[in-house]
Amino acid sequence: MEQGKRAFNFNAGPAALPLAVLERAQAEFVDFRGNGMSIMEMSHRGGVYEAVHQEAKELLKELFNVPAGYDVLFLQGGASSQFAMIPMNLLQPGKVAAYVDTGSWAKKAIKEAQLIGETAVIASSEAEHYTRMPSLEDIQVPAEAAYVHLTSNETIEGTQFQAFPNTGDVPLIVDMSSDILSRPLDISQFGMIYAGAQKNLGPSGVTVVIAKEELLAASPNTIPTMLRYDIHQKNNSLYNTPPSFSIYMVNQVLHWLKEQGGLQAVQEHNEEKANLIYDAIDSSQGFYRGVAVPENRSRMNVTFRLTSEDLEKSFIKQAEQEGFVGLKGHRSVGGLRASIYNAVPKSSCEALVQFMKQFQQQNS
Repeated sequence: MEQGKRAFNFNAGPAALPLAVLERAQAEFVDFRGNGMSIMEMSHRGGVYEAVHQEAKELLKELFNVPAGYDVLFLQGGASSQFAMIPMNLLQPGKVAAYVDTGSWAKKAIKEAQLIGETAVIASSEAEHYTRMPSLEDIQVPAEAAYVHLTSNETIEGTQFQAFPNTGDVPLIVDMSSDILSRPLDISQFGMIYAGAQKNLGPSGVTVVIAKEELLAASPNTIPTMLRYDIHQKNNSLYNTPPSFSIYMVNQVLHWLKEQGGLQAVQEHNEEKANLIYDAIDSSQGFYRGVAVPENRSRMNVTFRLTSEDLEKSFIKQAEQEGFVGLKGHRSVGGLRASIYNAVPKSSCEALVQFMKQFQQQNS
């Protein structure tokens, strides 16, 4: 199927999936590799599914070059459940959970942690209306910190950390829901990273956690079984029925990422896509205005405004008529947003830039 028959999908999540992955899944949907049934119909205790499950783990470790001493979990409940699970498992008595406030998703994580125990906001960009990320120098780690938590990419505001703070012996925990696997990273600098799959990894339904085994083993036995990392780690994420089809799809996306040349090639492609759109914004002589400061612009979520809300509404309406989907900004901030995750092809970004230029000519 050609791109011309598919929407230009700029949805923030659930988001675009690689066409090649969708076509492979379609071919295997009814009869998975000659087993006479869909993978959705198989027991998660059976060898066929377990092989897919384990392969997804190993591919993730390979692509990210995950060092020894870390494990991968496939959980449920999205990143939003991790907001509570992290302090429940890791915030020990007498310690404080240290958070960096960067916008909408960071604030949700902070709110959940405050329900569990003592929480401190150690850096914030609220005064700048979350148009930037706090500088690394502003992130000072308290001596009593159990961990430091930050959000690598704020989907709603369109800001992204380009580097991460050194937190020493205090585990750095990062919500990477909207930019995981978009670039190579040194995983050893993190105690834990986690991500809902529905932006860059696959369909909704599965949440990936990559963490040091010592952190996963630290769960107190006073919290519910399903919320304990150690239970999931000991059972290879098979303690209960996993979201098997979502994990199968993650497996397929990981294969696709490897076929693209790995994360260095993916990063270069993502930067090309983002630069196309940011260049169109910056060269528009003020017709379009980027929301985030240039040094913290997201490579995943391009947020921008026009000179009036009426003009923005007209932009969205005309864009939809031309087959562009998902360009309306989040309801909490308004404006416009193009989410250009790994699976969004460069051709979609080129088509968007062409539309932006035409719209400017018509309305200048």
